[in-house]
Amino acid sequence: MTSVAVVCEWSLLQLGIAQAINIQPDLQITTITKSVNDLLREANDVEIIVLTSLRIFDQATSEQVAQLHQQGYAVIVVSTSEAQSDAVLCIRAGARGYLSRQTDGSELATAIRAVASGRSYFGTSLAGKGLPVAPPRITSREREILQLIASGATDREIATKLNITENTVHTHLERLGRKHGSRRRADLTRLALECGVLEN
Repeated sequence: MTSVAVVCEWSLLQLGIAQAINIQPDLQITTITKSVNDLLREANDVEIIVLTSLRIFDQATSEQVAQLHQQGYAVIVVSTSEAQSDAVLCIRAGARGYLSRQTDGSELATAIRAVASGRSYFGTSLAGKGLPVAPPRITSREREILQLIASGATDREIATKLNITENTVHTHLERLGRKHGSRRRADLTRLALECGVLEN
């Protein structure tokens, strides 16, 4: 079962999104809030966040995406804007999916499943537009390991610092390698930069 949180200011739209998701046997709404800050206070074990942006698109939406991405959440944006430039802003901020207001419940469910499986999903209105790929989703532990790698720590030093075994460090590095396509220290440091890990 994939757990989903919805961030939306409008109660009626919240209800519609919740109904579209909850009729799916493999998806479950666990949190509905009106703001990202409320979500960060309430969210527990949420896998996917559906963030609605129904005003005229502005920089604030991509900043919210970046904030959620840096916390390790996978974000799908549902927006009034179908402009490629707006989608690119969100994707560069870390969004794994981007859908227009024309999206129906079936496509939303498809997007959530795709993102939950580690892929990206862009609505049919954006198909074939050569959108960039979002940085991979990383867990809080992977963020800690990336920070230590970027600082030059060895596997043993990482294990000591995080109070875990070296084998556990190797497991995390293998997962990071699968997500990024490389386990080389230089490439993982680049991943840390892409994911905003070194900005904290």
